[in-house]
Amino acid sequence: MHSIKRLIPASFVVLWATGFIGARYAMPWAEPFTFLAARFVLAAVLLAALTVVLGSGRASRTEALHATCAGMLMHGVYLGGVFWAIHRGMPAGLSALIVGLQPLITAVLAGKFLSEAILPRHWAGLAIGLAGVVVVLWPKLGALGGGVTAETLTASLVSVLGMSAGTIWQKRFASTGDLVAATMWQYVGGASLMALASLTFETRTATINGELIFAMAWLVLVLSIGAIFLLMVMIRDGEMSKVASLFYLVPAVTAVIAWALFGEQLNLVQIAGMAIATLGVGLATAQPTRARASR
Repeated sequence: MHSIKRLIPASFVVLWATGFIGARYAMPWAEPFTFLAARFVLAAVLLAALTVVLGSGRASRTEALHATCAGMLMHGVYLGGVFWAIHRGMPAGLSALIVGLQPLITAVLAGKFLSEAILPRHWAGLAIGLAGVVVVLWPKLGALGGGVTAETLTASLVSVLGMSAGTIWQKRFASTGDLVAATMWQYVGGASLMALASLTFETRTATINGELIFAMAWLVLVLSIGAIFLLMVMIRDGEMSKVASLFYLVPAVTAVIAWALFGEQLNLVQIAGMAIATLGVGLATAQPTRARASR
Protein backbone atom coordinates (compact mmCIF):
# COMPACT_ATOMS: atom_id res chain seq x y z
CA MET A 1 0.00 0.00 0.00
CA HIS A 2 2.86 2.38 0.84
CA SER A 3 4.49 1.77 -2.55
CA ILE A 4 1.19 2.56 -4.29
CA LYS A 5 0.79 5.78 -2.31
CA ARG A 6 4.25 6.88 -3.47
CA LEU A 7 2.90 6.91 -7.04
CA ILE A 8 0.02 9.24 -6.18
CA PRO A 9 1.86 12.62 -6.54
CA ALA A 10 3.29 11.80 -9.98
CA SER A 11 -0.03 10.34 -11.15
CA PHE A 12 -1.87 13.43 -9.96
CA VAL A 13 0.47 15.82 -11.80
CA VAL A 14 0.09 13.92 -15.09
CA LEU A 15 -3.70 13.67 -14.83
CA TRP A 16 -4.11 17.30 -13.75
CA ALA A 17 -1.95 18.46 -16.66
CA THR A 18 -4.23 16.70 -19.15
CA GLY A 19 -6.88 19.27 -18.30
CA PHE A 20 -5.20 21.30 -21.05
CA ILE A 21 -6.49 18.77 -23.58
CA GLY A 22 -10.08 19.02 -22.45
CA ALA A 23 -10.06 22.81 -22.22
CA ARG A 24 -8.50 23.12 -25.67
CA TYR A 25 -11.23 20.99 -27.22
CA ALA A 26 -14.16 22.36 -25.23
CA MET A 27 -13.87 26.13 -25.17
CA PRO A 28 -14.64 26.82 -28.85
CA TRP A 29 -17.97 25.01 -28.52
CA ALA A 30 -19.48 26.04 -25.16
CA GLU A 31 -19.55 28.96 -22.75
CA PRO A 32 -17.30 28.38 -19.74
CA PHE A 33 -19.79 28.55 -16.86
CA THR A 34 -22.37 26.46 -18.73
CA PHE A 35 -19.77 23.84 -19.61
CA LEU A 36 -18.43 23.67 -16.05
CA ALA A 37 -21.93 23.46 -14.54
CA ALA A 38 -22.72 20.45 -16.75
CA ARG A 39 -19.35 18.89 -15.97
CA PHE A 40 -19.83 19.20 -12.21
CA VAL A 41 -23.40 17.89 -12.33
CA LEU A 42 -22.25 14.80 -14.24
CA ALA A 43 -19.40 14.25 -11.77
CA ALA A 44 -21.76 14.59 -8.79
CA VAL A 45 -24.25 12.11 -10.30
CA LEU A 46 -21.49 9.56 -11.01
CA LEU A 47 -20.12 9.90 -7.50
CA ALA A 48 -23.59 9.56 -5.98
CA ALA A 49 -23.98 6.29 -7.88
CA LEU A 50 -20.52 5.23 -6.71
CA THR A 51 -21.45 5.79 -3.07
CA VAL A 52 -24.36 3.36 -3.56
CA VAL A 53 -22.21 0.74 -5.31
CA LEU A 54 -19.42 0.95 -2.73
CA GLY A 55 -21.70 1.33 0.24
CA SER A 56 -19.78 4.44 1.28
CA GLY A 57 -20.67 6.22 4.48
CA ARG A 58 -22.95 9.22 4.22
CA ALA A 59 -21.59 12.62 5.09
CA SER A 60 -23.07 14.35 8.11
CA ARG A 61 -24.80 17.69 7.64
CA THR A 62 -21.69 19.53 8.86
CA GLU A 63 -19.33 17.47 6.67
CA ALA A 64 -21.57 18.02 3.63
CA LEU A 65 -21.69 21.78 4.27
CA HIS A 66 -17.91 22.09 4.59
CA ALA A 67 -17.31 19.92 1.50
CA THR A 68 -19.80 22.04 -0.46
CA CYS A 69 -17.99 25.23 0.55
CA ALA A 70 -14.62 23.72 -0.36
CA GLY A 71 -16.04 22.67 -3.74
CA MET A 72 -17.39 26.14 -4.48
CA LEU A 73 -13.86 27.48 -3.97
CA MET A 74 -11.76 24.65 -5.47
CA HIS A 75 -13.94 23.91 -8.47
CA GLY A 76 -16.32 26.83 -8.97
CA VAL A 77 -14.12 29.85 -8.26
CA TYR A 78 -10.87 28.28 -9.47
CA LEU A 79 -11.99 26.68 -12.73
CA GLY A 80 -14.65 29.29 -13.36
CA GLY A 81 -12.05 32.06 -13.20
CA VAL A 82 -9.51 30.21 -15.37
CA PHE A 83 -12.00 29.15 -18.05
CA TRP A 84 -13.66 32.58 -18.15
CA ALA A 85 -10.35 34.40 -18.54
CA ILE A 86 -9.15 32.10 -21.34
CA HIS A 87 -12.57 32.29 -23.03
CA ARG A 88 -12.21 36.10 -22.99
CA GLY A 89 -8.80 35.94 -24.68
CA MET A 90 -6.31 35.59 -21.82
CA PRO A 91 -3.32 33.64 -23.22
CA ALA A 92 -3.18 30.19 -21.64
CA GLY A 93 0.52 30.66 -20.87
CA LEU A 94 -0.06 33.87 -18.92
CA SER A 95 -3.02 32.33 -17.12
CA ALA A 96 -0.88 29.36 -16.11
CA LEU A 97 1.85 31.71 -14.90
CA ILE A 98 -0.60 33.52 -12.62
CA VAL A 99 -1.97 30.19 -11.39
CA GLY A 100 1.66 29.33 -10.62
CA LEU A 101 1.40 31.63 -7.62
CA GLN A 102 -0.92 29.13 -5.96
CA PRO A 103 1.70 27.07 -4.05
CA LEU A 104 3.19 30.18 -2.45
CA ILE A 105 -0.23 31.55 -1.49
CA THR A 106 -1.24 28.15 -0.11
CA ALA A 107 1.95 27.93 1.96
CA VAL A 108 1.23 31.34 3.52
CA LEU A 109 -2.36 30.33 4.30
CA ALA A 110 -1.26 26.94 5.66
CA GLY A 111 1.09 28.67 8.07
CA LYS A 112 -1.66 30.97 9.29
CA PHE A 113 -4.68 28.68 9.42
CA LEU A 114 -3.20 25.16 9.76
CA SER A 115 -0.20 26.01 11.98
CA GLU A 116 2.20 24.43 9.50
CA ALA A 117 5.79 25.56 10.03
CA ILE A 118 7.44 26.16 6.64
CA LEU A 119 11.21 25.92 7.01
CA PRO A 120 13.65 28.09 4.99
CA ARG A 121 14.46 25.03 2.87
CA HIS A 122 10.83 24.75 1.85
CA TRP A 123 10.44 28.49 1.15
CA ALA A 124 13.50 28.20 -1.10
CA GLY A 125 11.95 25.25 -2.88
CA LEU A 126 8.71 27.16 -3.46
CA ALA A 127 10.60 30.16 -4.84
CA ILE A 128 12.78 27.99 -7.13
CA GLY A 129 9.68 26.12 -8.33
CA LEU A 130 8.01 29.40 -9.28
CA ALA A 131 11.15 30.45 -11.16
CA GLY A 132 11.03 27.17 -13.09
CA VAL A 133 7.40 27.77 -14.04
CA VAL A 134 8.32 31.24 -15.36
CA VAL A 135 11.11 29.75 -17.50
CA VAL A 136 8.83 27.03 -18.90
CA LEU A 137 6.07 29.47 -19.82
CA TRP A 138 8.16 32.47 -20.89
CA PRO A 139 8.29 31.53 -24.63
CA LYS A 140 4.47 31.47 -24.67
CA LEU A 141 4.15 35.04 -23.39
CA GLY A 142 5.49 36.81 -26.46
CA ALA A 143 2.15 37.83 -27.94
CA LEU A 144 -0.16 38.81 -25.12
CA GLY A 145 -2.85 40.23 -27.38
CA GLY A 146 -5.99 42.07 -26.39
CA GLY A 147 -7.18 39.40 -23.98
CA VAL A 148 -5.06 40.81 -21.17
CA THR A 149 -7.44 43.21 -19.46
CA ALA A 150 -8.17 44.25 -15.90
CA GLU A 151 -11.13 41.86 -15.94
CA THR A 152 -9.23 38.78 -17.16
CA LEU A 153 -6.28 39.47 -14.84
CA THR A 154 -8.67 39.85 -11.91
CA ALA A 155 -10.44 36.62 -12.83
CA SER A 156 -7.11 34.77 -12.95
CA LEU A 157 -6.02 36.13 -9.58
CA VAL A 158 -9.38 35.32 -7.99
CA SER A 159 -9.13 31.77 -9.34
CA VAL A 160 -5.74 31.33 -7.64
CA LEU A 161 -7.10 32.59 -4.33
CA GLY A 162 -10.11 30.29 -4.70
CA MET A 163 -7.97 27.18 -5.18
CA SER A 164 -5.68 28.07 -2.28
CA ALA A 165 -8.56 28.88 0.06
CA GLY A 166 -10.48 25.78 -1.04
CA THR A 167 -7.63 23.36 -0.33
CA ILE A 168 -7.06 24.95 3.07
CA TRP A 169 -10.81 24.68 3.84
CA GLN A 170 -10.81 21.05 2.75
CA LYS A 171 -7.79 20.23 4.92
CA ARG A 172 -9.09 22.02 8.01
CA PHE A 173 -12.79 21.19 7.96
CA ALA A 174 -13.58 18.38 5.51
CA SER A 175 -10.75 15.84 5.33
CA THR A 176 -11.89 13.32 7.96
CA GLY A 177 -15.05 11.87 6.40
CA ASP A 178 -15.64 9.48 3.52
CA LEU A 179 -13.73 10.65 0.43
CA VAL A 180 -16.38 9.62 -2.10
CA ALA A 181 -19.21 11.35 -0.25
CA ALA A 182 -17.10 14.46 0.42
CA THR A 183 -16.06 14.75 -3.23
CA MET A 184 -19.67 14.38 -4.36
CA TRP A 185 -20.69 17.30 -2.13
CA GLN A 186 -17.76 19.31 -3.49
CA TYR A 187 -19.24 19.02 -6.97
CA VAL A 188 -22.67 19.96 -5.67
CA GLY A 189 -21.06 23.20 -4.47
CA GLY A 190 -19.16 23.77 -7.71
CA ALA A 191 -22.20 23.01 -9.86
CA SER A 192 -24.41 25.36 -7.84
CA LEU A 193 -22.00 28.27 -8.25
CA MET A 194 -21.44 27.65 -11.97
CA ALA A 195 -25.17 27.20 -12.63
CA LEU A 196 -25.85 30.55 -10.96
CA ALA A 197 -23.07 32.20 -12.99
CA SER A 198 -24.39 30.62 -16.20
CA LEU A 199 -27.93 31.84 -15.54
CA THR A 200 -26.66 35.33 -14.74
CA PHE A 201 -24.01 35.94 -17.39
CA GLU A 202 -24.41 33.48 -20.29
CA THR A 203 -26.83 32.40 -22.99
CA ARG A 204 -26.34 28.67 -22.17
CA THR A 205 -25.85 27.67 -25.79
CA ALA A 206 -23.45 24.97 -26.96
CA THR A 207 -22.50 23.23 -30.18
CA ILE A 208 -22.69 19.48 -29.57
CA ASN A 209 -19.99 17.69 -31.56
CA GLY A 210 -17.32 15.04 -31.10
CA GLU A 211 -14.76 17.43 -29.65
CA LEU A 212 -17.14 18.74 -26.98
CA ILE A 213 -18.29 15.22 -26.03
CA PHE A 214 -14.68 14.02 -25.81
CA ALA A 215 -13.71 17.02 -23.69
CA MET A 216 -16.63 16.51 -21.32
CA ALA A 217 -15.97 12.78 -20.92
CA TRP A 218 -12.26 13.35 -20.36
CA LEU A 219 -12.66 16.15 -17.86
CA VAL A 220 -15.39 14.37 -15.88
CA LEU A 221 -13.76 10.95 -15.68
CA VAL A 222 -10.05 11.76 -15.69
CA LEU A 223 -9.98 15.15 -13.96
CA SER A 224 -13.13 15.55 -11.88
CA ILE A 225 -13.01 12.00 -10.54
CA GLY A 226 -9.52 10.53 -11.08
CA ALA A 227 -7.28 13.52 -10.38
CA ILE A 228 -9.51 15.02 -7.68
CA PHE A 229 -9.59 11.75 -5.73
CA LEU A 230 -5.79 11.70 -5.74
CA LEU A 231 -5.74 15.33 -4.59
CA MET A 232 -8.16 14.55 -1.75
CA VAL A 233 -5.96 11.66 -0.58
CA MET A 234 -2.90 13.92 -0.58
CA ILE A 235 -4.73 16.69 1.27
CA ARG A 236 -5.91 14.21 3.88
CA ASP A 237 -2.51 12.58 4.40
CA GLY A 238 -0.03 15.42 3.81
CA GLU A 239 0.82 19.01 4.64
CA MET A 240 -0.70 21.63 2.38
CA SER A 241 2.55 23.43 1.51
CA LYS A 242 3.93 20.16 0.12
CA VAL A 243 0.78 19.19 -1.75
CA ALA A 244 0.51 22.66 -3.29
CA SER A 245 4.13 22.58 -4.50
CA LEU A 246 3.20 19.78 -6.92
CA PHE A 247 1.25 22.32 -8.98
CA TYR A 248 4.60 23.77 -10.08
CA LEU A 249 5.13 20.63 -12.19
CA VAL A 250 1.82 20.95 -14.05
CA PRO A 251 2.90 23.59 -16.63
CA ALA A 252 5.99 21.53 -17.49
CA VAL A 253 4.01 18.33 -17.98
CA THR A 254 1.38 20.26 -19.94
CA ALA A 255 4.10 21.62 -22.23
CA VAL A 256 5.31 18.09 -22.93
CA ILE A 257 1.76 16.90 -23.66
CA ALA A 258 1.16 19.87 -25.99
CA TRP A 259 4.44 19.12 -27.78
CA ALA A 260 3.55 15.44 -28.23
CA LEU A 261 -0.09 15.88 -29.26
CA PHE A 262 -0.26 19.28 -30.93
CA GLY A 263 3.29 19.94 -32.10
CA GLU A 264 3.71 23.02 -29.86
CA GLN A 265 7.20 24.40 -29.34
CA LEU A 266 9.39 22.80 -26.67
CA ASN A 267 12.91 24.22 -26.59
CA LEU A 268 15.98 23.79 -24.43
CA VAL A 269 15.08 26.81 -22.29
CA GLN A 270 11.74 25.23 -21.41
CA ILE A 271 13.41 21.91 -20.65
CA ALA A 272 15.79 23.75 -18.31
CA GLY A 273 12.76 25.37 -16.67
CA MET A 274 11.26 21.93 -16.10
CA ALA A 275 14.44 20.86 -14.35
CA ILE A 276 14.37 23.98 -12.17
CA ALA A 277 10.71 23.44 -11.24
CA THR A 278 11.45 19.80 -10.39
CA LEU A 279 14.34 20.89 -8.16
CA GLY A 280 12.05 23.35 -6.39
CA VAL A 281 9.41 20.71 -5.74
CA GLY A 282 12.11 18.38 -4.47
CA LEU A 283 13.29 20.97 -1.96
CA ALA A 284 9.74 21.80 -0.89
CA THR A 285 8.80 18.15 -0.26
CA ALA A 286 12.10 16.58 0.82
CA GLN A 287 11.67 16.76 4.57
CA PRO A 288 8.62 16.84 6.82
CA THR A 289 7.86 20.18 8.37
CA ARG A 290 7.50 20.53 12.14
CA ALA A 291 4.12 21.63 13.39
CA ARG A 292 4.13 24.79 15.47
CA ALA A 293 2.55 24.77 18.86
CA SER A 294 -1.06 25.82 18.75
CA ARG A 295 -1.63 29.46 19.48
